[in-house]
Amino acid sequence: MGAIILKSNRVLLVERARPPLKGYWSLPGGVLETGERLEQGVCREVLEETGLIVKPLQVVEIFERIMRNPSGRVEYHYVLIDYLCRVAGGELKARDDASRTEWVPRSGLSRYKITEGTLPVIEKAFRRG
Repeated sequence: MGAIILKSNRVLLVERARPPLKGYWSLPGGVLETGERLEQGVCREVLEETGLIVKPLQVVEIFERIMRNPSGRVEYHYVLIDYLCRVAGGELKARDDASRTEWVPRSGLSRYKITEGTLPVIEKAFRRG
């Protein structure tokens, strides 16, 4: 799951520090722990990666990301649920799987190496406001 956190026509992105997406920018988020509820998981992941405490407001998108190796075999299959969230506290600092965090202006998103499928979800969240 992921968190779409908007602030003054900007979105919070994290640069991934580890494979399989090392060097790509994406929404903060990750995988659920056993027995964890979706909203609890998104809050935990955002805190672990960014130091921010968030409140999930609504689901923006549910989609699948299938990543294949060079021979075409599936290596990773993610089902992603992205929540629109608002910041409720904390202090922004890259942590855990994030090498950097940045508030990216909507107009500057095309300059970032962003994970596949992420831009349309961000745009959808901006439209919902």
